[in-house]
Amino acid sequence: MPEPSPGPSGSSVVVRAEVDHGLAELVSDPDRPSSWTLLVDGTAQSHVDLDDPTHLEFEYVRRLGHVVDALAPAGEPLRVVHLGGGAWTLARYVAATRPRSPQTVVELDGALARLVGDRLPADDDLWQLRVGDARTEAVALPPVGADLLVVDVFAGARIPAHLTSVEFAGLAAAALAPGGVLAVNLADGGPLAFARSQVTTVGTVLAHRALVVAGDVWHGRRFGNLLLLASADPLPLGDLARATAADPFPAGVRHGAELRRFARTGAVVTDRTAVPSPVPPAGFFGRPADGP
Repeated sequence: MPEPSPGPSGSSVVVRAEVDHGLAELVSDPDRPSSWTLLVDGTAQSHVDLDDPTHLEFEYVRRLGHVVDALAPAGEPLRVVHLGGGAWTLARYVAATRPRSPQTVVELDGALARLVGDRLPADDDLWQLRVGDARTEAVALPPVGADLLVVDVFAGARIPAHLTSVEFAGLAAAALAPGGVLAVNLADGGPLAFARSQVTTVGTVLAHRALVVAGDVWHGRRFGNLLLLASADPLPLGDLARATAADPFPAGVRHGAELRRFARTGAVVTDRTAVPSPVPPAGFFGRPADGP
């Protein structure tokens, strides 16, 4: 069991452990005593508040929370699948706001899942935890279908190539219930070529799409997260737009003709052409500068 140690400032507690895919760190939040940030190889993966799971610290996770809120009346259970576990932040939020929601969390790194379970525990019956590759596990999902399928998978600070192709998008679409929504956390910057290709690629299998994105990321002024939503049926854009605009980290919902113009230069990605998402700049996701 890894032992905690004081952080660099002496005000935080840091728990370090070698996991299957790198060095994991759990860093306590001096401003919120029950909160922790999970980092893997220096890249921030999750932030959780054990006493208040409805507190969502990261911008893109707040936007995912707004999606959860918009999909059904308050408190109504949803069937949710999370590809990418981290510290189970969104799963905790769903369990707190929509009790009795059947959830499945898929995490590739079994040692990381054990570390989170030991240090940031949650009730065993809140969701089913499956250790395995996101794409492989997507094929094995139960046939009842998901009301929300969240793809939030990063190897280090990049989305793995095999989760960016039209073949994977087809698997994800097949796992959705009627009216179900696919939500993909993207990371891109500058001309947003990667994001454009992902909007085009997902659009080949799910007709209704939207991007939730901050204005400065949309206009290429900084690297950041873009939340891609897709469904075979119309998305709850009105409620979502109001919630994201009023958020402390405001974002716009891009859809319709505007999104089609955005995506027209994006090529469909296949398993043969897929590449990981772009390398983020130093400091993004807490990513350290590259060494010599």
